[in-house]
Amino acid sequence: MLGEVLTAIVTPFDKDGAVDYDRFRALARHVIDGGGDGLVVAATTGESPTLSDEEKLQLWSAAVDEVGERATVIASTGTYSTAHSVHLTEQAHRLGVDGYLVVTPYYNKPPPRGIVEHFKAIAAASDKPIIVYNIPQRVVVNIEPETLAELATIPTVRAVKQATEELDQAQRIVDETGLELYAGSDHLVYPFLEVGGVGGVVVHGNLVPGRVKEMIGFYKEGDVESARAIDEELAPLVEALGVTINPIPVKAALNLLGHEVGGLRLPLVEATEEELRVVRSALEGVGLTAPVRA
Repeated sequence: MLGEVLTAIVTPFDKDGAVDYDRFRALARHVIDGGGDGLVVAATTGESPTLSDEEKLQLWSAAVDEVGERATVIASTGTYSTAHSVHLTEQAHRLGVDGYLVVTPYYNKPPPRGIVEHFKAIAAASDKPIIVYNIPQRVVVNIEPETLAELATIPTVRAVKQATEELDQAQRIVDETGLELYAGSDHLVYPFLEVGGVGGVVVHGNLVPGRVKEMIGFYKEGDVESARAIDEELAPLVEALGVTINPIPVKAALNLLGHEVGGLRLPLVEATEEELRVVRSALEGVGLTAPVRA
């Protein structure tokens, strides 16, 4: 297993909009020191659509260098182009990452057999494990359990990040594919534990990785009441981080807490005053009020 709490880490930018690698390293330390098991680097929450290949490579390298000896580093290498995905995976492999997050090819809507061939080609580029990222609300195509079962026959395909709320489908993934199930949305971590999930690839791991880790630990130890209590405690924060599309709110939260992760690249825009109010209130609700030094 690559870890229980894998944080989809944001990408800090400086005042000129360039990637701030020093702030990225500091945030990576903060997340892992705070109880996270690993980082998913240069994914959607990391603003991957606006990052160049070179920026992604430098972020993956920085993560491996900064926390690679005590945490897993997952490179988000999937795109809608198989050739490009293979190229990124080869480069990430050379940098020493621990695995890859590969999203369903988006926009061009391949049929199931095309999805299988896509993953086979990427798997041939490295012997490191792959997490399939199924998020049909963004990519339009849903990878059905039957196709996931076929993907599971690829030796390095080990897990799925499932970002849909259909618990029946999540249960079928656990029962029929043998893949480890990760929640792909923060509010799904606890419900997915109930159907056999191992953890989550989470946004709120940027802020409260230790509490998420505690919740999962309590559940797996059989202390369901304590796990549920943490889930309920974190629910307002999770809701606030959905006030608009991420990483807008999570970057706002980090900046409010003094992490200085900067702004966003267009077409993403800064949080509004009302969105900031919602985020600030939720941070206070979980006791995150004082500025910190990352």
